[in-house]
Amino acid sequence: MVVLIVDDSPSNVLLLRSLLLQQGMERVVAETDPRKIGSLLPQVRPDLVLLDLHMPEVDGFAVLAQVQAYAAGSYLPVVVLTADTTTGARNRSLGLGAQDFLTKPLDITETCLRIANLLQTRELYSTLRTSGLRRDQRPSAEAEGAARTRERIEHVLRNGTRDIVYQPVVDTRTLETVGHEALARFDDLGHGGPERWFADAFSVGLGIEMEWAAALAALDYLDRAPAPLFLAVNMSPATALHMLERELLTPQMASRVVIELTEHVPVEDYNAVRGAFAGIRTHGARLSADDLGAGYAGFRHLVRLKPDIIKLDISLISGIHRSTEKRALTRAMVSFAEEVGAKLIAEGVEEPEELAVLQGLGVPWAQGYLLGRPGPLLGTVA
Repeated sequence: MVVLIVDDSPSNVLLLRSLLLQQGMERVVAETDPRKIGSLLPQVRPDLVLLDLHMPEVDGFAVLAQVQAYAAGSYLPVVVLTADTTTGARNRSLGLGAQDFLTKPLDITETCLRIANLLQTRELYSTLRTSGLRRDQRPSAEAEGAARTRERIEHVLRNGTRDIVYQPVVDTRTLETVGHEALARFDDLGHGGPERWFADAFSVGLGIEMEWAAALAALDYLDRAPAPLFLAVNMSPATALHMLERELLTPQMASRVVIELTEHVPVEDYNAVRGAFAGIRTHGARLSADDLGAGYAGFRHLVRLKPDIIKLDISLISGIHRSTEKRALTRAMVSFAEEVGAKLIAEGVEEPEELAVLQGLGVPWAQGYLLGRPGPLLGTVA
């Protein structure tokens, strides 16, 4: 994929180019004269634009308008990288169509994750437009569908037509609640369940906004549930960085929060993710590897992420009392977790026989319909 850098400072261009090359992005085009962007865009056909705001002759806002005109309604992400920290600059940039706004000096880890996330979203969007239609033809059915999807997601973000429910996590020995996982539910069931809604949001470049809105709504739990009950929230790495950047989690809150990294956007740089969370983890926040045994989040993911909590997927837990192989694998995971100092949570416990096996194997925590269905918080959680 092609990244276009627009910055009048050669030193900034050199730094950004070097950073991108280190991340394996070899198709990098840079332009220090913003007056050339109008003619350069159709030649370069970028997949992502990194844009400085304050440049001579033509400022970044004018360049941003040119990029949006060139995109003609398609998803072409623009990240504004500027030393201007004013709210006005940020709001104007986002209002003109920029997808992200980062201030200099740049945090290298965060910048890399933001860029990677937007490029992945761009790739997803591009897939929707592989109908083979020429540029001068009418939009394909896939593109029209993407437009409708984006409108639906934006409606949810504007109007908050979703609810947060909480499913208990219990101690398998005492059956006492140790925490809750926050889960989003949507009023319009005609478009599928929560996983489909979040996948749709990421497909049109609004995944971070959707996860962020759900996480913010879920944080009400910390005021209504007594310590030490924890709150587990699902989010991708880029969304988690948004939460940290805006200091939405105080050290006191962080000690009761578990961040479950979702599968919507795979982790590309494990060192970067661990480094980004290092600060908040010192305040007690925990990192969870979600759905071990399903999707990309396999053993390689587990070893490289080094989470504090490991979740055993329902595919491993369902019918475990009838499967020698599942019991053997779970027993090995109990040993592994003890060795590395992580906690295990078994998901999808629905039968008493499953719970009995987990108790016998020493799995400390579990959740599932047998132990408590997702539901609203009624008053203060005891």
